[in-house]
Amino acid sequence: MYDAIKDRVTELLSTGEIKGFLALKSENGHIIPHLYVSPEEIDQLSIGDGGTEGDGRYPLAKILTMLLKNHAGERFGILVRGCDQRALKALAAWNQIDLERVVPIGVSCTEERATACACALPYPDEWLEGEQVAPEDPRPVEWEEKGPPQRLELWRAEFEKCIKCYGCRNICPMCFCKECSLESADVVTKGEIPPDLPMFHLVRALHMIGRCVDCGLCEEACPANIPLRALYKKVNDIVETRFQFRSGIDQKEQSPLHKIVEPPAAI
Repeated sequence: MYDAIKDRVTELLSTGEIKGFLALKSENGHIIPHLYVSPEEIDQLSIGDGGTEGDGRYPLAKILTMLLKNHAGERFGILVRGCDQRALKALAAWNQIDLERVVPIGVSCTEERATACACALPYPDEWLEGEQVAPEDPRPVEWEEKGPPQRLELWRAEFEKCIKCYGCRNICPMCFCKECSLESADVVTKGEIPPDLPMFHLVRALHMIGRCVDCGLCEEACPANIPLRALYKKVNDIVETRFQFRSGIDQKEQSPLHKIVEPPAAI
């Protein structure tokens, strides 16, 4: 399986074009992230698409960011789906990675995965495995049909389930701040569970404006099943409507709300 990907990665590793290939492997019945550094390992490759070897998604773009920082000048390959590619482009726009040092190997999501994720773009620009499937229409969100007071009550009930594990932040490929405001005593009271309502989640939602690439990993990681993706999708839908900007589409464009304004030239 995945012969096209395996052949390409084997070529890249054999010729020394990349130091390693970041992807997935099946081990003891589980799908885990793995850095392939030798062509002999490639037979263990998995794309985590269910079936007999299980299913799995990881923030590969976040892991790649750390690899690039710790191996200056080296190039790495990475397995990318549509959401992974959006993350790479957004990270490049924020000057967190240099795409000249990245060799993406694309895979298109199956119809089942695209449907499960309600993904609007379930494939990268180019891919070696899979077929292009039609983008899914966004699933209707019940709370959007409610009035503001009812919405507030629904979201407060969701936020009260939070155990403050920081899983949403830790798995997010677009969380790269050196200091996190969610750990600041000036913003969030330390030791309080659930965290300050609704401050904790609204601060993170604001930080996701123009950053979120709609990978859905935050929601998958949440042990309390809070519909975080719906919240981030809403704020980014507003940005797209007002500014015609969607994170992860252009590797050179930052959100219009975050662009650095150059100071006026001295007179």
